[in-house]
Amino acid sequence: MEAIEIRSGDIRLGQLLKLHGVAEHGVMAKDMIAAGDVLVNGEVDTRRSAKIVTGDVVAVPAAGVEFTVAQAPEPPIVS
Repeated sequence: MEAIEIRSGDIRLGQLLKLHGVAEHGVMAKDMIAAGDVLVNGEVDTRRSAKIVTGDVVAVPAAGVEFTVAQAPEPPIVS
């Protein structure tokens, strides 16, 4: 399963769909979510601002997309 890395501890569902690329822009993400086309951990979620955290599984079955959310590694500290 594909993993999408995020830098912070959480991300909003609409932003995540744009980050992945399954939604080309915010309006498309909003419409997909409102139509009930997006599953979070196997359940339909119609909240565009739903907080998605590391370990969550997001799916858009109509697009054949399923991915997990992972924490991006911390960048090395350069002194």
